[in-house]
Amino acid sequence: MRFTSIQVFACLVLTVFLSGCLYPDSEKKENQTPYEDQLEMVQLAVEQYKQDTNGLVPMKTKENETPIFEKYIIDFSLLKERNLLSEIPSNAYENGGVYQYVLITPEDDPRVKLIDLRITEALRSINVQLDIYRNEHQYPPYGEKVADNVFSIDFEALGLESSPTISSPYSQENLPVLMDASGKLLVDYRIDLSQALREYQHEYLEGDDIRYLLADHTPFVPAYSIPYTVVNDEPVFLVE
Repeated sequence: MRFTSIQVFACLVLTVFLSGCLYPDSEKKENQTPYEDQLEMVQLAVEQYKQDTNGLVPMKTKENETPIFEKYIIDFSLLKERNLLSEIPSNAYENGGVYQYVLITPEDDPRVKLIDLRITEALRSINVQLDIYRNEHQYPPYGEKVADNVFSIDFEALGLESSPTISSPYSQENLPVLMDASGKLLVDYRIDLSQALREYQHEYLEGDDIRYLLADHTPFVPAYSIPYTVVNDEPVFLVE
């Protein structure tokens, strides 16, 4: 079914509306800062919850197919019910902030990390244009092939002035937004991974997923990415 002009307008209005709802207090500085003390506060609460519940962790249920770094969203209501948190962190999405609190390695060693939701919003805006394009064309707007099943975006086909990028939560560099063979948007973290490979000691070998270099050593997870590995000391996409 093709979009009518009214449907296209409605999509754009909805995106603006969701943007406003997503960050109602996002202009407040305290809602934009990944405070270490807030991370530590939630980390201690998660550990106590796990101890009190014989190994359970306070997370929301997500589909099995959810990418690993977006899968384990912390359920603050469970922590508050047990009085393990008196309040939700001011920078959390649930409290009007721009960060989603998530867990990595929840089964063995649950660690509290953040998704910068400004990335989510930037990708949502691009997806609006992408959906409109795909409604009119048989294939997504593939640009150049970057790796197997990974492509740049033909930004001109989407009516954009330049190739889309997002600001890195690690380095504040502009990271390319790419697309897989199905048209799903991806963030390219090779700039940050290259720096991490040089900065942090590691034992990663070719074939290993090196994204945990970023998740282990910083407050943030590399959201909306696919696995990378290391070849000749440089990050490359790990695709099947």
